[in-house]
Amino acid sequence: MILSRTTEYALSVLAFIATRNQKMYAAELLHQELKIPRQYLRRLLTDLSKKGFIISTRGRSGGFVFARDMSTINIAQIIDALEGADAMNTCLLGFTACIAGHPCVMHDLWAESRSKVIETLTKTTLGDLSEKYRKDIVTGCL
Repeated sequence: MILSRTTEYALSVLAFIATRNQKMYAAELLHQELKIPRQYLRRLLTDLSKKGFIISTRGRSGGFVFARDMSTINIAQIIDALEGADAMNTCLLGFTACIAGHPCVMHDLWAESRSKVIETLTKTTLGDLSEKYRKDIVTGCL
C-alpha cells in the first residue's frame, strides 16, 4: 500500500491532535511541530474539515479540533477519504495492471497480508492512538 504525501501528512496531523491534551490546535503550531509546509498544511486542514474529521474556529483563540469523537474515526476511514476506496487494494509492487486475472508475482502473497493490514487499520481508531500515547507517557515508553 503506497500512500500519497497528503495522506501521510493527514495521518500525522490527526494522530498529533489525538495524542495531545490541548483544546484547540493552531495551524502554526501544527506547522512547527510536524514540519509540514504552511500552504500545504492549510489546504490539508481545509480538506480534513470538508471531509468531516475536524472543525475550525476562527479568531485569536481559534484553531482546529475533532468534529466528532476520536473513537469513531478509524485509520481506514481517513485513508479512504483521502485516497479513495481502492487505495488499500493496490498492488504491493505498484503495478497498475495487477489484478486477479493477471496478477504480479507478489499478488497472492500480499493478499493475505493486505487483508490483515486493512483489518488493523479498520479496528484502530484515533481514540486508540490517544489512549496508547497516554499509557506510553505514564510508563515512560515514549
